[in-house]
Amino acid sequence: MRGPGGWTRGRGSGRVIAALACVTAALLAFHSVLPNSPGRLGSLLESFLPWLGPVVVLLVVLALIRRSVVALVALLLPVAVWSQSYGVLLLPSGSPNGRELVVVQHNVSDENPDPAGTARALAAAGPDLIALQELVDPARREYEAVLTPEYPYHVVHGTVGLWSRHPLADARPLDIKPRDIAEGWSRALRAVVRTPSGDVVAYLAHLPSVRVGAGGLASARRDESAGLLGRVLAAEGADRVVLLGDLNGTVDDRGLAPLTSRLGAPERGFAFSFPAGLPVARIDQVLARGAVVRSIRTLPATGSDHLPVTARIAPR
Repeated sequence: MRGPGGWTRGRGSGRVIAALACVTAALLAFHSVLPNSPGRLGSLLESFLPWLGPVVVLLVVLALIRRSVVALVALLLPVAVWSQSYGVLLLPSGSPNGRELVVVQHNVSDENPDPAGTARALAAAGPDLIALQELVDPARREYEAVLTPEYPYHVVHGTVGLWSRHPLADARPLDIKPRDIAEGWSRALRAVVRTPSGDVVAYLAHLPSVRVGAGGLASARRDESAGLLGRVLAAEGADRVVLLGDLNGTVDDRGLAPLTSRLGAPERGFAFSFPAGLPVARIDQVLARGAVVRSIRTLPATGSDHLPVTARIAPR
């Protein structure tokens, strides 16, 4: 049936588009109730949840082509849900102020062909803290040589390191190694940063990698390591806590719930950081408690398969 101007009222493909709109809205709003087995399908969906936005745009285009009133009305639902969940990330973050802590987080890759150039690029962003993962010899010495003159306070444990403009205290490694890893594995640390606005406890972590295959998302090690780190954070008594790291998961992924349930995500910015050639997800994270991560954005590519991210953190 056609209305004025040739617009249809819901027959054929218009109803299909409307049904797809309802399914998309349901996935956006109720993804947490999707079972995570088999194959951790819930986590897999949550890893790419913001990309349902372009799906909605495509459906809108199809509805306009089909001139379907029913489809366009149905599409108001996923548009509203996506906007409520992610639209705020697109808003301006406000002007910086002198009390904010600026941080850079980067998995530099153990195969980076230009460690010195990467270090110079990160320092050029002018952060207070630089958190790095996949530090291996001899590249580690190049990072130290370039960063230490401007960031004289630093600590490295295993393959993770933190460089700071401000003094560091009580630095120590953390054991978040999954049970089935037998070899040496040191990928997390804790340090107190003595900032002009007061002490901030900084945690730095590189959680185990995940893989997507025919069986779904292989994230058991990542999830176990996140649980171990979550217990450490639950016992942390400091007022202001910041977690920096390659967490191999997005803030929507339920596998990181032991962390995201205790720390706040950035208020502004998507900052998709992986893979560097075609970034589709932010797995490099800056989270905080007792402070607000005002914004997060990516920096230009380095010799790594990740993009660096930089964030502004304001005390509460």
